[in-house]
Order: sequence, then C-alpha cells, then structure tokens
Amino acid sequence: MPSSHSHDHAGHSHGRDPDAPPPDARVLARRRRAVRLMLFLLVPVGLATIVGLIVLWPSGEPSRAQQAAEVQLPAGTTYADGRVVSVDPFDCSLPGADGAVQQLTCASVVVEVLEGEGAGEYQQLELPAEIYASGVEVDDVFVLSRDGGAEAGGTFAFSDYERTTPMVLLAILFAVVVGAVARLRGLAALLGLAFAFVVLLQFMLPGILAGESPTLVTLVGSSAIMFAVLYLAHGLSARTTTALVGTLFGLALVTVLGAVAVAAARLTGLTTEETVTLQGYDPGLDFSGLVIAGVVVAGLGVLNDVTITQASAIWQLHEVDPSMGWRGLYRRGMAIGRDHIASTVYTVVFAYAGAALPLLLLFELYARPAGVTLTGALLAEEVIRTLVGGIALVLAVPVTTAVGAFFATAAGTAAGTETDAMADEDTSGRGLGALRARFAR
Repeated sequence: MPSSHSHDHAGHSHGRDPDAPPPDARVLARRRRAVRLMLFLLVPVGLATIVGLIVLWPSGEPSRAQQAAEVQLPAGTTYADGRVVSVDPFDCSLPGADGAVQQLTCASVVVEVLEGEGAGEYQQLELPAEIYASGVEVDDVFVLSRDGGAEAGGTFAFSDYERTTPMVLLAILFAVVVGAVARLRGLAALLGLAFAFVVLLQFMLPGILAGESPTLVTLVGSSAIMFAVLYLAHGLSARTTTALVGTLFGLALVTVLGAVAVAAARLTGLTTEETVTLQGYDPGLDFSGLVIAGVVVAGLGVLNDVTITQASAIWQLHEVDPSMGWRGLYRRGMAIGRDHIASTVYTVVFAYAGAALPLLLLFELYARPAGVTLTGALLAEEVIRTLVGGIALVLAVPVTTAVGAFFATAAGTAAGTETDAMADEDTSGRGLGALRARFAR
C-alpha cells in the first residue's frame, strides 16, 4: 500500500512506499517519454523567450517619448515633504450654469518644508476645494513640488498627500501574512512578484516606449515572468510544468484573439486621457498594440491561478487513485474546472466593473441607448479586452486539464508531489540537486 506521506527524509522519498517494488521498464519508458515531451515543448519556448529578451532589451538611450517629455515638462522640478502648521478655510463659491451659487470651501495653509532645498522654511499655499474637502488638518504631511526654474528662485505647490508610511506598513503586513500562512512557498511567490516588476519596469515599459511592438514585448516579458513565477512559487515539478504549459497556451491565445478582435473592431487605443497624452509625446507609438498588451498583462494573475489550480487538482486526483486512466482524470478534472470557470468569469467581469465604476456612473447619466454606449470606443475597448481575456482563461482550463492528465498518467505520482517535498525540505539541506533528480524520474 502507498505510504501516508511520511516526512522521514533520511528513510525514503515522499509519495512512494519503500517496500513497493521498483517500476518496471514499461513504466520507466513512459516516464522518460513524458519528461522528453515536456522538454521538447518548453525548452524551445524558454530559448525563444531568452532570445526575445536579448534582442528586444532597451538600449538605455532616451526614447522619442522621453525626449519629448523632457522638453515639455518643467526642468528642475523637485519634490519634498511639508508639514501643515496652520489651516485657514475661506469661501470660494462659484456661480453655477443655472445662476445658482455652488457652495465651495477652499483653504490657505502654511506648511513647513521638511527636506531638500528650503528645508525649515515656511510656505503659504492655497488648496482647492476638492483637496480641503478631503479633511486637511494640522500636522498632515504633503508632498510639495518645487519649480526650480521659476523666476522667484523656486516656488512650492501642493502635489499630493504623503503616503509612504501607511503603504510601507501595509506592504510589510502583507509580506508577514503571506510568509506566516504559506511559509517558504509564499516567500518564494513574493520573490517571483519582485522579479515580475523588474521585468515590467526594466524591459516591458521601456521597450514599448522605445517603439518596439507592444504585443511582442509584452508576450516575451510575460513568458519570462511566468517561467520564473511558477517555478519559484510552486517548485520544479511536473505539476508546475503542466500549469506552465496551460499558461503559455493562454498567453498565446490572448495575443492571437486580441490582435484579431482589435483589428476587426477598429480599436485605436486612444480612448483615455493617458493615451492621448502619450500620443502627444510620441505619435508613432502603436496604440492598438497597447490594447492587446493590456489584455495580456491584465490576464497574467488570473491565468496563473486557473492553470495551477487545474494542474494541482489533476495531480491530487491521480495521487488518490493512481489506477485512474487519462480519460477518467480528464473527466473528473473538468468537473472541478467548470466550477472554477464560473467563478473566474465573475471575477474578471466584476473586477472591471469595480475599476470602471465612475465611468459606468457617467454612462448612467447620459441619455444614450445602451447599444450605442456598449459599442462606443471608450467602453468597447474594455468590453473586448474582458471578452478576449475571458475566452483565453476558459480555454486554458481544458488544455491544462488534458496536459495534466497525460503527464500524471505517464510520469507517475512521484513527480507530482515535488512541490510538497520542496516545502517540507526547506531546512533539510538536500537542495535543488535532489529535486532535479526526482523530477527526472
């Protein structure tokens, strides 16, 4: 009988009975074929990703958009923290369009500059009504902008509230909670998240600004992120590789469907204030490609969740009943996947509805037919982005399930339990070498 996941590392490995007979030549041959098939699929994709990173990596030279921004934006602008020492509200009401007076309250505040040039000085600022309405009080800390090119030798203005302390504390709390609950695997996931931001900030954004294809840059960067994030968070195992195959399929499908949908719907990508501003800096940017890139980036997290859940479900089913064949695993895995699809569809749609709530409120006020509103450029871009991402997410479920069922029946249960083995062996000193050896079996 199979062992009950003993944790005696010195005695035997996880997931196998030490008294069980060794696998016969046929089983070993099937496992080797499964590993070879995974390598045949993933090694070329991994090499293509590395080549893409090398070829598309930004040169470091200022892009056309960056050069334009340096010309148009004020030179010598610096930022410093300032503490509010007094608040003096005053009436700044304005007449409305219908002749009625719009009651507004602004404020004159005195702030002490806390750092940089002018530290220790006191500056008087006027705050507009919307800032004062947020609840300005003495001892609040502002971020002040200083225009060093002004004739007066530098004038200060309100830029924003200072939020470093609450955001840092929240980030620390997030890391502590993830580490406490998920332990080593959670910390590895945070490391993968940090890698993802490095790729996003150092490769994807500069590459797009440099004039490269947003679709290609995003696809290469997303592929690199998924290779690193999945294996860091879930370990080097057939289970993780199954999820990676499904994720890469989803990324490719999002890219293809996005390109077709953007072309068919004639989406220009110039529907927001941000994209119009970007066009002013560099009209040559591919804004339609930015729509596709946005679909890919937005779907990374949910796609990862869907594929790793399906792969894990398949391996768990196989561990419960190793005699179950490919068809049985696929059928039972899809029963789980259908429930996951339903919840994922809700997640995708409601996530967009929450983010676009102010826009939806404006549409509620406009006296326009629903069909005209939905097919208008502003909302159509988001609807198509949501639908394309949803199609890719849904189709990734049967693909991941089929791949997982094949690898599970071909490679045996030992390869599928490596994630648990890695988490249990974080202090055993056996390291990656043992993991690689067991992954190959």
